[in-house]
Amino acid sequence: MSDNKFLSELSQNLLEILNDEEYYDITIEVGSDPNVRIFRAHMVILNYRSSYLRRILSTNKKKNDGALVHIKLPNISPEIFQAIIRYIYGGKFLFGEYDTSDIIKILVAANELNLQELVKYLQTSLIENNSDWIEKNFNFIYQTSFENNENNSFLELQNYCTDLISKEPDKIFKSLNFSSISEKILISLIQSDNLQMNEIQVWENVLKWGHAQNPESSDPTRLSKDYFSVLKNTLQHCIPFIRFYNLTSKEILDSVIPYREILPEELYVDLFRTFLSLHPDSMSIAKSKPRKLKNVDSNIITFKHAEIISKWIDKLSTTDKLTSSYKFELILRGSRDGFSPGKFHEICDNQSCTVSVIKVKNSNEILGGYNPIEWKHDERVYGTTNDSFIFSFESVDSVENHILSRVKNEQYAIFNVRNCGPLFGNQGGDLTIWGDNFYERSYCRKRSYKKRIRKTEDAFSVEEYEVFQIIKEMDG
Repeated sequence: MSDNKFLSELSQNLLEILNDEEYYDITIEVGSDPNVRIFRAHMVILNYRSSYLRRILSTNKKKNDGALVHIKLPNISPEIFQAIIRYIYGGKFLFGEYDTSDIIKILVAANELNLQELVKYLQTSLIENNSDWIEKNFNFIYQTSFENNENNSFLELQNYCTDLISKEPDKIFKSLNFSSISEKILISLIQSDNLQMNEIQVWENVLKWGHAQNPESSDPTRLSKDYFSVLKNTLQHCIPFIRFYNLTSKEILDSVIPYREILPEELYVDLFRTFLSLHPDSMSIAKSKPRKLKNVDSNIITFKHAEIISKWIDKLSTTDKLTSSYKFELILRGSRDGFSPGKFHEICDNQSCTVSVIKVKNSNEILGGYNPIEWKHDERVYGTTNDSFIFSFESVDSVENHILSRVKNEQYAIFNVRNCGPLFGNQGGDLTIWGDNFYERSYCRKRSYKKRIRKTEDAFSVEEYEVFQIIKEMDG
């Protein structure tokens, strides 16, 4: 019998003691009207498991008349305390049984009771398993981690939030409660050189935040003079961090001039003079430091798509941090080089580590595959690898909804056919770009990969396709 078996049985016995109605010597009143519940417990266990409860118990010794000690915890709901008391007795916490919002409540309560082992575990589990939720509810997590931190207990969450602001600030703009973030967070975002947004998007989001603080109307033609004055006061600390000189003159005309009353007069006059003589699509960056936008030379995918594909190449999940940096070097584009199989093999044969991406005609769907080995023009020869994968994104505008399918039968990972484009799977079934004019005869049928990447096996047409050489960039 292993030590773990002993611990498991001990944990179960202690949970049975918690449910025993005979030997308890303390009652705990949890919650506030109308949601109140009385828990029976044992002072010796509480005394050694929680320093917070130990302090309370030291001032509530059992009376000589035999009356039970009774303590109150009005700030914790019965449902949350039920999870915590089971941890105190059994030393276990089943993270997957609770909604993320309840996990946050349990975390705050565990911190109040000074259960630091549980506090650390919950923070780590939240970051590893619920990063998408954290990003969408960033302001709530940010405030929770900094407001409940008397003993620096929430450092993991704080560091995660700080890192997100620093490295991926655009995710916060897309959070569900972006409009309620503090001015301090907003300024941290918009002053970042690494903000992955065009400047017009930054400006529009700042306006959106400003309107949310003063709800009246978002149509500048209908705003009163008094409202503009209030909006100017709201955004006065944000305006200096907008890089207006990175906007085109058309963007200035359409999106800035209507809000000229909230700009400092000197800034507005200089903007007007600078852009008056420019072509509508031109911009002057001489007076604004450009942001370090990360781009990929593609008509199909964005840097965000490329970032996720890079994680898949390294066999990471989408929530993991990238451990390597890859350059997506375009080597073939259908609309530029042609859609013929001959052109595909002329350019891509003998090239390894390639990603093929396809834009499905008359839809927003993206399909693609990664081939770590060389393409060949030999007739009907398979390429063997266990590192290839195929994928789909539901929309060119989003990376949220996607399917990743790794190879299952590695001897049929890649199918080389002279008169076809990139083929993945047995007989090219899993992702097939087929025929002399293969952009008209393509389909996905599950064969050699673990998942089907399309909902249908019907043929589709290719609007555009591109092949990238994936090159690992050296640090420094």
